[in-house]
Parts: sequence; C-alpha cells; structure tokens
Amino acid sequence: MKECFKRGMISFAISSFSGVLVNLIIDSIANASGNTGFISMTPDFVAMFPTTALAAYVNALLYGVIGFTFAFMTFIYDVERLGFLFQSIIYFIVTSAVCIGITTLLWQLHKHPAGLICTLAGYAATHVIMFVTAYRNLKKDINEINEYC
Repeated sequence: MKECFKRGMISFAISSFSGVLVNLIIDSIANASGNTGFISMTPDFVAMFPTTALAAYVNALLYGVIGFTFAFMTFIYDVERLGFLFQSIIYFIVTSAVCIGITTLLWQLHKHPAGLICTLAGYAATHVIMFVTAYRNLKKDINEINEYC
C-alpha cells in the first residue's frame, strides 16, 4: 500500500504540473492571437473563488487529485482473490466518480448536457479500450505460461 501511495503522489505532482503547463500554453496561444484576457478555465468555475489566482491553484490541485486517483487505484489489480473483470469494474467506478466529478466541476458540465454526455461516452470508451488491451495481454501471458509448463 505504501508503494501505491508513493505512486499516487508522484502522479499527483506530474498531473498538476502537466495541467498547469497545458493551461499556460493554451492561455499564451490564445492571448498571442489577440484574445486578450483569456484564461483556460470556465468563467463559472472562476466565479466560485474570490480571485482568479485561487481558482488556478484549485484547478491545479484538482488535476493532481485525478492523477493521484488513477495511479493509487492500481492497487486493486494486486488483490489476487478478485478476478480481473471485478478489479476492472472497481477501478472504473472509483476513477469515474473522481474524474467525472472533478471534470463536471471544472468545466461546469452540469450546465452543458451535451458536453457531459460526450465526456461520459469518451471516458467509457477509454476504459473499454483499456480493458480489452489489458485482457488480451493477460490472456497472452497466461498462454505463454501454459506453453512453458
């Protein structure tokens, strides 16, 4: 569990830094192209805070929480008594709750139903692709072990 927490903290730092970097690049390009005063956060999200700077800090913190959750929850795959499908379902439920919750807050998706539906569909499709890829790799590994024995 200690190793999972360490992995989560490293992912927290990488996700926060990457989120800030991407926002900085988007803001720089938008402002350089004449859209002065542009910030890559929704006005409704920024309005929840007394200053834009505080909104940006919370934004970076939330990016980190998403990264932490994805990395930390991989511990579920180390629980040998659970089957791969059950592990994947638990991983999907927990990471979905955190990621979709934070994304809805950041992008104010509850005010944009089409955006919420697209985000949910993209997230589900990503997890299906991850599951199929992992299942194929697991099946290949099992076949190789069986051939060796």
